[in-house]
Amino acid sequence: MTKAKTVMQAGNLSYHKIGEAIRNYRKEKRLKLIDLAARANIGAALLSKIENGRMIPTIPTLFAIVGQLQVPINEFFLELSAADDFPGYIFIPKNTYKPYVKEEKATGFNYFSVLEQGMSSGSFQISVLELEPGAKRKQVTTDAFEFVYILNGPISYHLEKNVLKLSTGDSLYFDGNLPHVPVNESAKKVTLLVIYFFAAS
Repeated sequence: MTKAKTVMQAGNLSYHKIGEAIRNYRKEKRLKLIDLAARANIGAALLSKIENGRMIPTIPTLFAIVGQLQVPINEFFLELSAADDFPGYIFIPKNTYKPYVKEEKATGFNYFSVLEQGMSSGSFQISVLELEPGAKRKQVTTDAFEFVYILNGPISYHLEKNVLKLSTGDSLYFDGNLPHVPVNESAKKVTLLVIYFFAAS
């Protein structure tokens, strides 16, 4: 699968904020997703994936969206800026994990961003996903490879038509372009560590 060059540049952007920022500006302008997509000359499904953080847009696509939102590009990128000083280690207290939304229509999916890092070959994002009992979401695709570690289970992971039963300590690595969704069939909250690997090209 060939991917176009993206906005990912090593070290200075918080990538998961791109979709969140677009969604916030769109709602502020009282635009429907389908209307913004039409104005930017892109598909509504593509815009939805961008807003949900499951795809990082190419530079032309990002500029087209931001242009239609009538937001100064410098102002938009200022929101995405992240610290670029690396002292050789990073200590991340739990209370600094940043909650974020991937799918607005999902129920019981609580995401927390732990760490993001850009590299010349792409970027990765480490998140904690807390899955409430009865959590619901349709299968989705992500333009990234995903590594999932079950901090406490059990969990059923649906990959296309396959259902994998995972317990505490189990791991799963897969191509996010496969339709997928974790399902919590227990009566307790389960927690997953999820690492997304985004390619630069």
